[in-house]
Amino acid sequence: MSENPASTSQSANPDAGHKRLLRASGVTGMMTMVSRVLGLTRDVVIARVFGVGDGTDAFFLANRIPNFLRRLFAEGAFNQAFVPVLSEYRSQKPHAEVQELINAVAGTLGLILLAVTLVVVAAAPYISIPVAYGFLDQPDKFQLFVQMLRLTFPYLLLISLTAFCGAILNSYDRFAVPALTPALLNVSLIACAFLLAPYMNRPELALAWGVLIAGVVQLLFQLPFLARIQLFPVPRLQRGHTGVRQVIKLMGPALFGVSVSQINLLLDAFIASLLMSNAVSWLYYSDRLVELPLGVFGIAIATVVLPSLSRRHAEQSLAGFASTLDWAMRLICLIAIPASLALIVIAEPILITLFQNDQFSVTDVERVTMSLQAYALGLIAYMGVKIFAPGYFARQDTSTPVRIGIVAMVTNMVLNLVLVFGFSLQHVGLALATSLAAFVNAGLLFLGLWRDRLIVRQPGWLLFAVRLVVANTAMVLFLHWFSGDWRDWLEMELWVRILRLLLACGGGFLIYVASLYVTGMRVSDLHR
Repeated sequence: MSENPASTSQSANPDAGHKRLLRASGVTGMMTMVSRVLGLTRDVVIARVFGVGDGTDAFFLANRIPNFLRRLFAEGAFNQAFVPVLSEYRSQKPHAEVQELINAVAGTLGLILLAVTLVVVAAAPYISIPVAYGFLDQPDKFQLFVQMLRLTFPYLLLISLTAFCGAILNSYDRFAVPALTPALLNVSLIACAFLLAPYMNRPELALAWGVLIAGVVQLLFQLPFLARIQLFPVPRLQRGHTGVRQVIKLMGPALFGVSVSQINLLLDAFIASLLMSNAVSWLYYSDRLVELPLGVFGIAIATVVLPSLSRRHAEQSLAGFASTLDWAMRLICLIAIPASLALIVIAEPILITLFQNDQFSVTDVERVTMSLQAYALGLIAYMGVKIFAPGYFARQDTSTPVRIGIVAMVTNMVLNLVLVFGFSLQHVGLALATSLAAFVNAGLLFLGLWRDRLIVRQPGWLLFAVRLVVANTAMVLFLHWFSGDWRDWLEMELWVRILRLLLACGGGFLIYVASLYVTGMRVSDLHR
């Protein structure tokens, strides 16, 4: 195997490699931030225009199914299987063979997804019975769900091909475009909420149309950038292609290993449809707020870590592999812990400022607060899974995450039954079960990497932990003092709420960073 000088240099100098990863994570994070802020704006628009009711329950459940499959097949198992194979081809084979692999994968992936899409659209009324079983006693709501499923499910085909294109760009260190692409979905939904909804017999149908439109736009957006690096996919069916067989072999077991949290969320939505009305919507809004830091930071770090780990494995650099994982773990702790605590401490002010109006009642605020706090408890575990799972997939080991994923999924199912029905926690029990199962998943993944000596204790963790405790304590005390009694926020004008929330978030962030600085942490520490 020919040696790549750049790669060798980075392996010999881990600080330089970490600095490059930090810069790539920053670019990805900034682009993702744009998308997530637009996503938050989208959720504010949906809450204020449509509120909480049967229409939003039907849409959130109908939209969750293609999104679940997208994260399972495209961004989840497929991405974790395809990127290591593509990295291997890029390192060891000429450009023509890389292009041939991309064409073959595009043809196989596209054909499978097209067949699945046609079957689901045709059989939507029958598929909807087990999925939306809780809606059967409300015929209008069930029929609306069927209509929406037929509109939203083709998004799976379109966004999976988009994720395929994004994986290629990420593997070639073009992180910005794939990270920005999801913003187009948010723009489409916002536009349809205002421009299309007034013309629909059920206004919420405009949201389903917005999802379908966004799928087309997102795919078209990425194609020119692939052409620029001379890797424009031309789908071809090549039976027996070695690379495709390798991707399929890795992808099969990875379906469980990397996407357990998504399976758990789908189970949550199904059980929520059996509970009190509006439970699906309450879980949606709380999940979306947890997804903001997870999407901006956790997924950004995971996105740049997987190609790096794959290259370290190809170079047989165990020290570089372990060093990269350690760097990612510290960065996750720096971000996830304060984000989790902030969501718990100022949950009500956030929800009142963003969503509360005549369509989103005080009762809705209280219900969403409880599930938001339960989801927020597991934020560090969600992020941990995002960086530990690539530690296996970069080595093309998919069987271990499968076993761990099954354990975590069964744990979640048992906890759902115990907390929801045994302790009568309703939708809060679903959120809490998801968080606890995420800790099981992340913990077992960590232990496996530790046992294989791919996570090696690096110096400085004790001092790092002390700094985190001091900084997070200072931030929590400030947020608790500044936010005050959440009921007072209900009496404020909207602009006052927005200003106070910005001051709370900005002040908490500054106190957190200042506390880290006072205790001796510097930006250069993130390069080591």
